[in-house]
Amino acid sequence: MENSTLEAFRKHTEEEYPNEACGFIIVNSRGREQYYKAENAAINAEEHFIIDPISYADAEDRGEILGICHSHPDATCEPSEADKVSCEASKKPWHILSWPLNQLHSWEPSGYEAPLIGRPFSHGVLDCYTLVQDFYKRELNIILKNYFHQDEWWEKGENLYVDNFKEQGFIQIKDENDLQKYDAFLIKLVSSVPNHAAIYLGGDMILHHVYGRLSNRQIYGGYWRKHTTHHLRHESLC
Repeated sequence: MENSTLEAFRKHTEEEYPNEACGFIIVNSRGREQYYKAENAAINAEEHFIIDPISYADAEDRGEILGICHSHPDATCEPSEADKVSCEASKKPWHILSWPLNQLHSWEPSGYEAPLIGRPFSHGVLDCYTLVQDFYKRELNIILKNYFHQDEWWEKGENLYVDNFKEQGFIQIKDENDLQKYDAFLIKLVSSVPNHAAIYLGGDMILHHVYGRLSNRQIYGGYWRKHTTHHLRHESLC
C-alpha cells in the first residue's frame, strides 16, 4: 500500500470513528493506486461492517480492486474470525487499521476455513446460513448459493429461506418422524417467517448458529422442534 493510499485510509477511518470505516484499494483509469471510500451498510456500524453492494460496483467501475480495507474502532488491528473468512471469500488482500491506536495489519488469502463448532456470530459472514453452506460443502461437496442479506431481513418483508430452498435443490419432507442425517430445518426465532436454519446430525442432535452465541450442537427438541416450520432434504440425498 502506498503512503498516499494509507493516509487516505487513515483520514476516512478518523472521519467515521467510532463507526467502522470500509473501503478499497484500486488502480484507477490512469494506472495509479488510490483509496476509494465505501459505505458501511451494517445496522450496528460501531461493531462490524458490511460493504454496500453499490459501493462495490462503483469501485469496480473506477478500476481494478487490489485490496479491501476496514477499521477496528477502540480495538487492535488483529483480524477477527469473520475477517479471516471474508478475506478468503474475496480472494483479495485485506488491511485493518485500528483507531485511535493507528496500527495497520495486512494479510492475504491462505486457504483458511473457520471451524464448524465454536465460530463467533457475524451476520452475513458467520451465521446460521453460512454454517449450513460450509457444512454441506465440506461434508457432502454440495455447493449452496450466496445471497446478499441485510441485517434483520425477516423484519423487512423478505422470506429468504422459503423463497429459495427449492432453487438450492431441497425438497420438503412432510413426515416429521422421517428424520435423516444431513436434513435441514427452517425455524422461526421471534419472527413471522423462518429466519434460522439447522442441520440434523442424527441421534436427535442438530448443528446450528444462533445470534450472539457460538455455533454448537444441541438436542433437537423443545423450543427448536416446536418452532420448526420446514423439514428439508437435499435432492441428492433422496
